[in-house]
Amino acid sequence: MEVIVNRRGQSLRVRLGKLITALLLAALPAVAQQQPAATPSSQDQSKADDKKNADPKVEVSPPSGTSNDRLFYTLPNFLTLENAGQLPPLTTGQKFKVVARGTFDYVEFPWYAALAGISQAQNSEPGYGQGAAGYGKRYGTAFADGTIENFMVGAVFPSLLRQDPRFYQRGTGTFWHRTGYAISRIFVTRTDSGHAQFNFSEFLGSALGAGISTYSYHPRADRTLPNTASVWGTQVGYDTLTIFVKEFWPDIRRKLSHKPQHDAATP
Repeated sequence: MEVIVNRRGQSLRVRLGKLITALLLAALPAVAQQQPAATPSSQDQSKADDKKNADPKVEVSPPSGTSNDRLFYTLPNFLTLENAGQLPPLTTGQKFKVVARGTFDYVEFPWYAALAGISQAQNSEPGYGQGAAGYGKRYGTAFADGTIENFMVGAVFPSLLRQDPRFYQRGTGTFWHRTGYAISRIFVTRTDSGHAQFNFSEFLGSALGAGISTYSYHPRADRTLPNTASVWGTQVGYDTLTIFVKEFWPDIRRKLSHKPQHDAATP
């Protein structure tokens, strides 16, 4: 049973480990130097200066309401918004377009190739075998798993339920305050009209995605309810960690680029 339950969770745990390691190495220096929350007046100045000094490649694109940002300058981060208030809702077409843009980004192809290689080395899902044929099956299923989950969580359910799939970075407050906010976003999201609502898109989308992939093209021996539940839980955990990284990535980016959080106020 343990082998079956851990069938596909291995590849996702690899992602979790990589993200945790990268976050700890890059974020700790920036977070350690973070100051307590500023007074209201200095917050306003900070936001104004951040907008003034923002990297044009990271700013929100008005026509699409999305961004051009990349986590660690590599992984697509197009649904994360910095210094953004209430924006017009994304249309159904825009939701599908931005998810497709991130899912089929050029970085994703070597990313899934690496995951398939690790899966092959660990001989996960032995039914696929080894050699070129086994690797090809693992690569195809890894890409399909990610694609289905991305579209279910970021486009299909947000369109059906009229929820906003974007993450609005908080950017101010103490480390623990921002951490709590980031983690809460896995449970709470915005509707297209701007109201807070339970994040049905995340939980229903990832559950349906896990079910579709498990019971359609994965080895028959792995098509069990416990395995599906394990994949679902692992995916929600991975998404939670990803949101946490998204909240602090701007701080890490400023640290890596040696830019101050904000310039001194102009007299």
